[in-house]
Amino acid sequence: MKKSNTIDLKSLWQRAAKAQKPNSKATPCSQVMLSVESTMVEGQGQSNSPIGLEPQLIDAAPNTEDDAIPITENDRQPSTENASIDHEIESPITLPPITEDNESTHESDSESDDGATYDVDLLERDPGLRLLINDYHVNDKNAVRRGYIALGPCQPREHDFPRTKIGTVMRKFSVRWYKDHDWLEYSVADDAVFCFVCFLFKDEECAGGEAFVNRGFRSWNTKDRLKKHVGAIDSAHNKAQEKYNNFVRPRASIGECYSTISSIEKVKYRSRLTFSLQCLRFILGQGLACRGHDESDDSLNGGNFRELLKWLAQNFEEVDKVVLKNAPKNAQMTSPTIQKDLINSCAKETTSLIMQDLGEEFFSILADESSDFYHNEQLALCLRYVDKNGRVIERFLGIVHVENTAAITLRDAIKSLLMKHSLSLSRVRGQGYDGASNMKGHIGGLKKLIMDESPSAYYVHCFAHQLQLTLVAVAKENQACISFFEQLRFLLSIIGISCKKIKMLREAQAQQILEALDLGEFETGTGMNQEMGLGRPCDTRWNSHHKTVMHTVLLYPTIRNVLIMVGDDHSQGTEAVNAQTMLAYFESFEFVFMAHLLLAVFGYTNNLSNALQRKDQNIVNAIDLLYLTKAELADLREDDGWAKFLQQVIAFCVKHEVDVPNMDSCYEPIVRSKRYVKKISYLHRFRVEIFLCVIDRQLQELNDRFDEVNTELLICMAAFNPANLFAAYNEELLLKLAEFYPMDFSSNDIHELTFDLRLYIREMRKNRRFSNIKNLGDLSVTLVKTGKSTMFPYVYKLLKLVLVLPVATASVERVFSAMNYVKNKLRSKMGDQLLNDCLITFIEREFFKQVNDDAVIARFQAMKERVVKLY
Repeated sequence: MKKSNTIDLKSLWQRAAKAQKPNSKATPCSQVMLSVESTMVEGQGQSNSPIGLEPQLIDAAPNTEDDAIPITENDRQPSTENASIDHEIESPITLPPITEDNESTHESDSESDDGATYDVDLLERDPGLRLLINDYHVNDKNAVRRGYIALGPCQPREHDFPRTKIGTVMRKFSVRWYKDHDWLEYSVADDAVFCFVCFLFKDEECAGGEAFVNRGFRSWNTKDRLKKHVGAIDSAHNKAQEKYNNFVRPRASIGECYSTISSIEKVKYRSRLTFSLQCLRFILGQGLACRGHDESDDSLNGGNFRELLKWLAQNFEEVDKVVLKNAPKNAQMTSPTIQKDLINSCAKETTSLIMQDLGEEFFSILADESSDFYHNEQLALCLRYVDKNGRVIERFLGIVHVENTAAITLRDAIKSLLMKHSLSLSRVRGQGYDGASNMKGHIGGLKKLIMDESPSAYYVHCFAHQLQLTLVAVAKENQACISFFEQLRFLLSIIGISCKKIKMLREAQAQQILEALDLGEFETGTGMNQEMGLGRPCDTRWNSHHKTVMHTVLLYPTIRNVLIMVGDDHSQGTEAVNAQTMLAYFESFEFVFMAHLLLAVFGYTNNLSNALQRKDQNIVNAIDLLYLTKAELADLREDDGWAKFLQQVIAFCVKHEVDVPNMDSCYEPIVRSKRYVKKISYLHRFRVEIFLCVIDRQLQELNDRFDEVNTELLICMAAFNPANLFAAYNEELLLKLAEFYPMDFSSNDIHELTFDLRLYIREMRKNRRFSNIKNLGDLSVTLVKTGKSTMFPYVYKLLKLVLVLPVATASVERVFSAMNYVKNKLRSKMGDQLLNDCLITFIEREFFKQVNDDAVIARFQAMKERVVKLY
């Protein structure tokens, strides 16, 4: 790496971001390196300058993982972790003027230790434990100083500072002292404070201040000693501070100033580009629009991007000096094209991190199509895989506009999207879609087309979607349920449309809560007693039936009061008559019975639905949850279940003054004619025709819809279940399972797997760390943590194949929810590429925050010829 003789702090940061190279002049034991990690020690503030200079010169590089706008001292400079080695491009800091090396200077200058920086990983952070500067080799002292300057003073702020009894009072260190004395450092090990600049530059010959360098100061009752330490202009501290100033900002010669003219323009350009990128980071992380309707200079609202950049310029001088009116007309870095290029670079870098996390592992695909706000058909694709820590991960890969929903069109779109990221269908080991014919068709469906290219890509119909179909079937095929939901729809049309009725419902609900609190029936607390509304059940919206019924039961007295008020108001005409008609059914025992029955049935399935929508859910655990739900419903239909349920319904009726009929008397319908009802007792009507019929229908639908659980593949997978000390373990089934994946297990591999399985089960049942494991996800993570995944490689490979098999397409459904948020009414015409880029950065924020500014800028520069070339 080329260096110059003139070294300042900015050059230090620029060099510190480069790949590590050992310095030839340093001692072997010290291992002087040429890189400084941009990530500082956690929990220690780095924003205060210890010498009173401009803060941006002393602060460490910001953590670019945050997509918040750069308003703190640390955030005013972009990270330089990935700076180019071939070009000396500095961080976008504009004050004070700097001396930068141009290309000709680099060629003529020789390597020098003055530009080296000690590897911060080798530096002790705690002031009470670190070595003194004089303890280092003379050739390493300046490198060590630069390393500590890059780290900044050790100033922990969230630490629980211990109290010390001084005299008769318990005292402790105060974080506010950092603000008064920015050179102050705190040692957690010694519970003492030290002076940062004196540690770096104090001469041994200078008397005074030894406590702040060697022993540490801990007399918390004498704060004035801190000011006394600073002392007069000729004090040891001020002399050290003067050396500090000269060290971080050395004087440059006239020749060197002339040689940096073009480089300074590059620094300003990079600063301008970085500030634009920081604005976009915030906007993308929040899923907001960048453009405005009027982006002219005199516009009062130029859009989120320009307004955010203006706000930064108004509040931060270093930003104002390089952006907008102070930027060249041909390099403003604010045009729509620049914004799109930066967004595209952010999205590609985010996806690149996902690909790195995926590595060489096989994966499953989750796909679904839906139309956006502009009525374009979009195909969303997610990947499901097991990461290096053994966790099941589902990540959004991208969204593609398709002309139609034919299976071959969807197959080509998926192949194209995978190839963009150097992925092949041959690595696909599972498919998860909804139950549409173009998806699961056995002859020309997408499932068949994918399996033609990857025979081991087994298809699983989304469990959550199938569960929703069972609820819809129960709601639409049982006469009692049909009547209930029709009356419920009529109820919602009375009180759920008019703003006046909704306001009446809210006021009545608030009054009910106040009365219940006075009676002690409700408890108070954060998040409790929240306002509830009545939403319409939707066949395609998961859990909507359960939510509607639950809110109806919880708001029963509130809804009844509203119906009574509307019915008593004869001025409302038709609405009053409708409210009176609805009130007759609403106050009946049949309505209360049906509401509680559906609440119980849908409650069990709602818990199953929520569990199935977890990203880390696995197929074996999902099957266990399905069996558990069916068992609970079967218990409910027994005599004990009926008795408890009926008692619960009667208690509700008594509480809300609803008439309870004699179960042995003849049944009289409420909303239907008697000619359509047989002469039966209330007991027969409610227990046989409603209670048992609804539960049996639900159980039948669960058995018919989830026919995959009876397939040979899933039966073999169930043998991996670790519950109850691996009670379900079956060697024959697991060997048979391996035969389902001929591309991953050859005949020799299966032979090795036989011995691997025997050693595996012996170790699992003997090792205490595996005794309490309940599901496959925990088993996988524990195998990796304990190193057993490398001890039993064939078993772990088979386990990963089980884990990647999809359970539900909830991740894809969440993509469409995000798409409706990003591409909304005001952004209905945004292009497909921009939509994809915005969705990637919005959905995969975990990886987007890890993307480094320098990587984005490098990709942005490589996209096309730029006005200023940084690399």
